Amino acid sequence: GDGAAPAVFSVGSAPTPTRMPLLQLLNYIDGRPVASRSTARTEVVDPATGEAYASAPDSGEADVDAAMTAALAAFNSFKRTTPSQRQGFLLKIASAIEAHADELARLECKNCGKPFLLTLDEEIAAAVDQIRFFAGAARQLEGRAAGEYMEGLLSMIVREPVGVCAAVTPWNYPLMMAVWKWAPALAAGNTVVLKPSDTTPVSTLRMAELMGAILPSGVFNVVCGRRETGRLLVEHAVPSLVSITGSVRAGREVAASAAPLLKRVHLELGGKAPVVVFADADLETAAADIAVAAYFNAGQDCTAATRVVVEAAAYETMVALLAREAEQNTKLGSATTMDSEGVLVGPLNSRAQLERVKGFFDRLPPHARVVAGGRPAGGRGFFFEPSVVAGLRQEDEMVQEEIFGPVITVQPFADEAAAVAMANGVQYGLASSVWTSDHARALRCCRAFDFGTVWVNTHIPLVAEMPHGGFKQSGGGKDLSAYGFEEYTRVKHVMSKL
Repeated sequence: GDGAAPAVFSVGSAPTPTRMPLLQLLNYIDGRPVASRSTARTEVVDPATGEAYASAPDSGEADVDAAMTAALAAFNSFKRTTPSQRQGFLLKIASAIEAHADELARLECKNCGKPFLLTLDEEIAAAVDQIRFFAGAARQLEGRAAGEYMEGLLSMIVREPVGVCAAVTPWNYPLMMAVWKWAPALAAGNTVVLKPSDTTPVSTLRMAELMGAILPSGVFNVVCGRRETGRLLVEHAVPSLVSITGSVRAGREVAASAAPLLKRVHLELGGKAPVVVFADADLETAAADIAVAAYFNAGQDCTAATRVVVEAAAYETMVALLAREAEQNTKLGSATTMDSEGVLVGPLNSRAQLERVKGFFDRLPPHARVVAGGRPAGGRGFFFEPSVVAGLRQEDEMVQEEIFGPVITVQPFADEAAAVAMANGVQYGLASSVWTSDHARALRCCRAFDFGTVWVNTHIPLVAEMPHGGFKQSGGGKDLSAYGFEEYTRVKHVMSKL
């Protein structure tokens, strides 16, 4: 960054001997930072220290209406831009984010408690790549060839933007999930009003300011607030499409709010990824890779490799290997070490999330065995020890419900049919993996697993060219890829008499 304080931040709240001044965050509407018309505020907390450092608007109806009005006005001209013009906007934005990568990573880390080096390499760089992918996709829309499907009548397909898109993003990857929403939407010619999570608005606001220097006013707007603000966004008359990444509960609420006006909904919701390990897999390598995929982002990932299902012959070995990974090979950060090299696990998002994860352990059934971790790390911040729990049964809460913390559960299975049944035996259908040296078995599992992504002998890598999205209670619609781009378009048939 250039060191200048971004305009969406202003210092307020006079310091006291025990409290530093809070950064006063503003909404971003119609190409500029705008003070909320609501007097309600929410405190933004650094999860690594547990201390508030910023204050964000808890926006109301007037704020949402202003953002929607700006987005609709901008859409009337932005929808007429050519694909090459939109590609140009996105490429400039990608370069601006790349140029400010260190600054954005610092903002993301302070707001989310993420390890700095991992965030810079794995999140900011990936987001830039994803924007550049959608910049290319803007010029690659395909459809059925125009032709005379009835004599004397020429038919053609036109792909159009859907209109104003309302987006609600989660707190686990605030900047990247915002990119997953606005990049395909803008590439297709839509305009966007986005509400970040009330606990993590900071990086999104700074990104909006960088984008505002490039885009026409009103094309991208950010309104901060809690759940009620999100409801106002979804129920507003203007948006034609509503896109959310969040919990199953949040997805249901969004779908219900969107129903009266029959808005299109794009839902990327929770997950409970099975990690099916056969005895013929390379167990040492599998355990090391699974631990990284489970503990990355402190396990706060819908695709995290947290539900390990192991062939009975290898079960005790895998439990021991995973426990070793958790206790010896997984570096847990602290309030003062989040910039240190090698730190993988940061704090949980909030005190509420820390209590939620702790609650799973408080309610463990007698047959469960905690073989690593199982408790908060102590000290400042919302840190929880990397944990492994064995002895669980399919119906247990830890197996069925998304924990969203650094917790691996391990269950044994008898044969391939049982493995498939256990893998599919949850309400979610987002991501999964199978670990085996038998290629035919791997392909059978890929066919049988009821999940939107199946990895073979790996878990968690994503690429911009391939779709990400789930089945069942994990929602509907795809992010990333050409499929994700098409979600933000509508199809029109034009027929002309010759």
